[in-house]
Amino acid sequence: QVLRQFVRHDSDTVTSLVLERSMNRVQLLGRVGQDPIMRQVEGKNPVTIFSLATNEMWRTGDSEVGQGALSFLCTLGDISQKTTWHRISVFRPGLRDVTYQYVRKGSRIFVEGKIDYGEYTDKNNVRRQATTIIADNVIFLSDGSVRDKV
Repeated sequence: QVLRQFVRHDSDTVTSLVLERSMNRVQLLGRVGQDPIMRQVEGKNPVTIFSLATNEMWRTGDSEVGQGALSFLCTLGDISQKTTWHRISVFRPGLRDVTYQYVRKGSRIFVEGKIDYGEYTDKNNVRRQATTIIADNVIFLSDGSVRDKV
């Protein structure tokens, strides 16, 4: 239903209007890279900002090993890992404040939101691009310590 298209055709004309639904949705599960900071630009609402690391892991060099009538897949390869860092911004007033207060470096959290691409000019007057996840939901899974607290 979310991706359903609505088509309206006007029989008096040959043209048709197609309205499509689109989606910008991101879900991330990872660990916080640094304690959140809260920033406020003059004339704008405050925002809580932090980084989130997600990891991908895979094995290389799988091979099939046979023993008589039995054969099985044996992973003999190395484990590779890639860490991706995401910039998370929380604007929603209640969530922004709770995130700032309780999220800490090392916390394991789940973030839902949308991806935003923006441009800014750095202090050297160079135009830069930034990718940010605008969070509208944050679920606290641990506090980053040995014991998992919510």
